[in-house]
Amino acid sequence: MNQERLMRVLLAPHVSEKANLCTEQNNTVVFKVLRDAEKHEIKTAVEKLFDVKVERVTTVNVKGKQKGQGLKKGRRSDWKKAYIKLAAGNAISVFGDQA
Repeated sequence: MNQERLMRVLLAPHVSEKANLCTEQNNTVVFKVLRDAEKHEIKTAVEKLFDVKVERVTTVNVKGKQKGQGLKKGRRSDWKKAYIKLAAGNAISVFGDQA
């Protein structure tokens, strides 16, 4: 696997109420990833970037919403998110250490 590709697979952490609940209850972190990213690429990228052990990766293709303002109609882009279940004793601080 190409190192450059692994550095680009994870786009951003996905912050929502559901993602926060997953982190607190299931030790699962949610990331926005490239639309063509595969599970083994995501797992390898997280393990190398954050130095943690990944137990399981689940991906979801999110369809973009239809939006409109007046007579103008548009559509948001489709995107992909990954639920990353970390092994026991591992944690990722998405926002850094907070006091």
